[in-house]
Order: sequence, then C-alpha cells, then structure tokens
Amino acid sequence: MKRLAEIPLFLQLTLLASLSMYVPAVHALNWNNHHEARVFFYAGSLGLFVSILIVITLSSGRTRRRGGLGNLAAVVAAYFMLPLLLAVPFYEAVQTTSFLNSYFEMVSAFTTTGAPLFEPGRLSGTMHLWRAQVGWLGGLFVWITAAAVLAPLALGGFEVTASAEPGRGDVPLDRYVPANDARRLIRGLAGLAPLYVGLTAVLAICLIIIGDTPLVAVIHAMATLSTSGISATGGLEGSASGLRGEFVIFLFLFFGLSRLTFSTDTITTGRHGLHNDPEFRMGMMIVIGVTFLLFARHWVASFEVAQEENIVLALRALWGSFFTVMSFLTTTGFESADWEASRGWSGLGAPGLILLGLALIGGGVATTAGGVKLLRVYALYLNGLREMQRLVHPSSVGRASSQSRRIRSKGAYVAWIFFMLFALSMTFVTLVLTFTGVGFEEAMVLAVAALSTTGPLVHAAAETPIMLGQLSPAAKLTLCGAMVVGRLETLAIIAMFNPALWRD
Repeated sequence: MKRLAEIPLFLQLTLLASLSMYVPAVHALNWNNHHEARVFFYAGSLGLFVSILIVITLSSGRTRRRGGLGNLAAVVAAYFMLPLLLAVPFYEAVQTTSFLNSYFEMVSAFTTTGAPLFEPGRLSGTMHLWRAQVGWLGGLFVWITAAAVLAPLALGGFEVTASAEPGRGDVPLDRYVPANDARRLIRGLAGLAPLYVGLTAVLAICLIIIGDTPLVAVIHAMATLSTSGISATGGLEGSASGLRGEFVIFLFLFFGLSRLTFSTDTITTGRHGLHNDPEFRMGMMIVIGVTFLLFARHWVASFEVAQEENIVLALRALWGSFFTVMSFLTTTGFESADWEASRGWSGLGAPGLILLGLALIGGGVATTAGGVKLLRVYALYLNGLREMQRLVHPSSVGRASSQSRRIRSKGAYVAWIFFMLFALSMTFVTLVLTFTGVGFEEAMVLAVAALSTTGPLVHAAAETPIMLGQLSPAAKLTLCGAMVVGRLETLAIIAMFNPALWRD
C-alpha cells in the first residue's frame, strides 16, 4: 500500500483502466468473438506495460513534492486524457466508426453522462458491457475523489458548509502534505470500493432473479449505481424485468440523493441521521411534489378522454411519473415503461421541460449525480426564507444554529456564485453549439444534458430525439468539454488557476 500510494494518481488510474480491459476480453472470448477479445487483451496489456515502465522510471528519481492542488490537477487530466486510452479498444473493436466518436463515447461514459451516440443494435454485448463498465468505474472515481480530493479543498458542493474558501481548504497550502492525499485516496478506496461492488452485485442478482438476462442485469445495475443511464436495450422499457425491475432499481436510486445513504465520511451538515439530512428531505419533497403535479396535470386532461380502464391507466401513469422524476433528479435518465402510458391516458405529451429542470437541480453532494446539487438549492432556499422573514419583520433575529446561519449566509452566497457560473457555462456551450450548426432548442437540450451529466435527456427532453452521431466534429468536441466541466464543476476548474498548484 505504501508503494502504491507513492505512484501518481493519474498513473494509478491508467493501471486500473488497463486492468479493466481484461473483463470485456474474457466476455468476448466466452462468446467466441475472438476479434474483440484480442483487441481488449492487447490494449490492456500494452497499457499495463507502458504504465509500469513509467512507474519504474519515476521510482528511480527523487520524490517530488507537489502543490496542494496536485491531485485535483490529476483528476482534471484523468477526465480529459484517460478516455483516449479507453477509446482505443472501442475504436478497434467497432471498426465502423471514427476515433472521435469513440473518444466521445468514453468521455460520456467516464463522466457518467451516458449520452447515447450509437443505436443499441449496432454494438455487441461486449461493447455495451465496456461502456457500462467505464461508466461504473467513473462513478466509483467520483465517490472516492469527492472525499479524498474535493472535500479537503472545499469544492464539489462542500464549499456550502465549509468554513474555508473554495479551493483552499482548512489546511494552509504551505503546510499541505501530499502524502496525506495519497493516504486519503487509499483509505477511500478501501472503504468505498467493497460497498460499491456489493451494491452493484446485489442489484444485478435481483434483476436476474426477476427475469433479466445476466448481461442486461449487470449493465443496468452498473448504470444505476453510477447514474450513467447506460443500457444495452435502449432503456428499461426494453428489459424483461418489467415493473418489478423498475421498483428494485428505484430503491437503488436513493444512493444518488445523499451521500449519507452509503457513507458518513463527509458530513455536509451538523445534523446526524438520514431523516435529518436536508438533501434527502428536499430530494423526496421534489420527487413527491413534481409527481403529484404531473399526475394532476394528466388527471385533469383525462376527463376529455373517456376510457374504460381509466383507473388502471391512472395508476400506471402515477408510477411512471414517480420513477422517471426520481431517475432524472438523480441524473440517471432511465424512463419508466409506463412513462408513455400517461400520454394514452390523458392525450398530453411528455413534459420535457420538467425533465430538464430536474436534471439541472441534480442529486446529492459527493454522489455520482450531477447538476447544481440539492445542498446548494437548500442553501438558497434557507437564504430566501430568511429574507422573506426580514421583509415582514425587519428587526427579527433568526433562530438557528451557527451551522444553519453559515449555510444561509456564506453558503448561500457561494451557492449563488456557482449557480451563476453554471448558467454562464450553459449559455456559452449553447452559443458554441449554435455556431457549429445546431438549432437553438437542440443546443439548449444538449448543453443541459452535458453540464448536468444526464445524457438520456437528448432523447427524453427534446421534441424529436437528437441524433448525436449526426453532429459535426466541433459540436462533439464541445460536448466533450462540457461533460468534463459538468462533472468537475466550474469552481474546481477555477481553483486550477490557484498559484499554489504550480509550486514545487
């Protein structure tokens, strides 16, 4: 472990990515697809060989002391550079696509965006497994780096409750010891990886018992835990598990609402217990409230469409709305098979704008969900509530703990800054996409999908599904950058310009 901790983070990720290529190689060999098996085996072996040579070369020299944001730089480099390695076997195995499309697919998977570039029937089972596996590893990467890299630097949503400035942390940078970062990463991997693997295995086994094939069950389990929404069947409506499978997946979507559902290593508030967690409570309030509004909307419209099975269709529409709202709030992007049932019940179309809003809000801090994050929305809510109280009673004194006062004052200020940066980023990406020839409505949907890491929005939110494969190379590169910015968040990118990062 000590020698592993001395290896730079980017090289650790390269070694892990190379080792992971043996899994699809074994799967392809089991199905007698020798071409794909050779491609993944050769790519994994070459990646291991080159990485080990670099590790040996670095071990012979003096260990260099990095600045306080060294691991953050490694995380940024991983999201841009690691998909280049991951795209090599994908490009060689598919053979009928460009390397840019392969790179786009790997960026989409590793950032847990899951934007569907290829039709499900175009890829083999091994390639679908590789996409889901990369997204799954990206979700584990988010779990670990959130606690080991972003939390100490007061980034990634932790700036709302932290007393330090974003990008600085509580420890002065001139006393920052990089070895602590390495030990924190190893400790996070040892504590969270077994839990992550165990939850994925439990969900996959449940889906297999219900009726899914092993490959579909594993892919959907990986996509649920990582909130990537990657599917080998084009979505849950194409799986054999049906309503029972949706219910089981719904239970595992709770891990995208709050980190307290699976770990207590980074407490974002001073309140203990999941029932006291503001993120979890706000998430459930949004899910129940939006579901009720959607159901009421279709209920009113259904009076004009008289049907004999009105009650059955109403219950199906209720469940479809409940599951889909939860899925898009956690930025997973799975649609219920009954989501379209509401259209037949009421005659109204699916409200794509509501799905865009849910994806923008996003899930919990330090989870695999993207978006603005529930904790920032909660901070803005507390600040707005206090301001309205002062309008009614100007001389009133807020009754709250010091933690709540910090959230609704300094936390709300930082949350508002992030919200403005998010809005500016969305505007910039939309403008760039329009310059590349994309229509304004499609550009807006693509920008929200990329920055909130909710790739299925391109099919669910637009009036007509957006074909990503038909976009220009400039548009695809723009979306790649937007997906990385959405995963890292704008504050982390700005923190990269901290001068302490470049100190030796």
